[in-house]
Amino acid sequence: MSEVVNDELWAQLRRTTPARIALGRVGHALPLAEVLDFQLAHARARDAVHAALDGAALAAELAPLPVLQVESDAPDRATYLRRPDLGRRLSARSAALLAAASKRCDVVFVIGDGLSATGVQAGAVRLLRACMAELADLTIGPVVIAKAARVALADPVGEALGARVSVMIIGERPGLSVHDSLGIYMTFGPRSGRSDAERNCISNIHGAGGLSPQDAARTLGWLLREALRRQLSGVELKDDQTPLLSAKEQGPA
Repeated sequence: MSEVVNDELWAQLRRTTPARIALGRVGHALPLAEVLDFQLAHARARDAVHAALDGAALAAELAPLPVLQVESDAPDRATYLRRPDLGRRLSARSAALLAAASKRCDVVFVIGDGLSATGVQAGAVRLLRACMAELADLTIGPVVIAKAARVALADPVGEALGARVSVMIIGERPGLSVHDSLGIYMTFGPRSGRSDAERNCISNIHGAGGLSPQDAARTLGWLLREALRRQLSGVELKDDQTPLLSAKEQGPA
């Protein structure tokens, strides 16, 4: 009887988390199904890191929005993974391209491949459109698609385009539970040399139990308006908005 109770307890716990717990065993090894599931998750995470971003396909999805395509100073994916510093700098060609673009806007959105081009290809456009809908009253610059991009690449992009705020939508480091998660990084007064402490991050945006694009966009809208009002971002700007409860969470009237 105790084994049945324990099995039910573990089954309930497994339903509450994507973590690999109570996997069982066959002799001294894991069950074959669990081994194969782990290998599939590992392959998806590895592929997400090494996949190339299809900037042309993203630009086509974003039509008729104005789009600029740039790349960092990392010449290839292998170098990008070994040299994070190069992913924070624009290539000479990209810097010249942005220098010739129109200047001054409230917000510039940068879509960067980061460490999961897979996640960006699948969900960045939907997330971007949700964010733009939340900021419809502000002046939004051209959408910048950036290859081999680290978070800080939004600083020179925003600086070059004269943006008051830069917003980077980027693929997050994949794990064995989620390989296609996105993150948003917002910086007031973007310029080269900004530190991570001067950004606000909204992470874990994905469809497998993560933050929805709509909820992420609402959070960004609140943070960005506060950043413009208070002229700052980062650790000094906290998301202290009142949570909105669903009718079920609020209980009976």
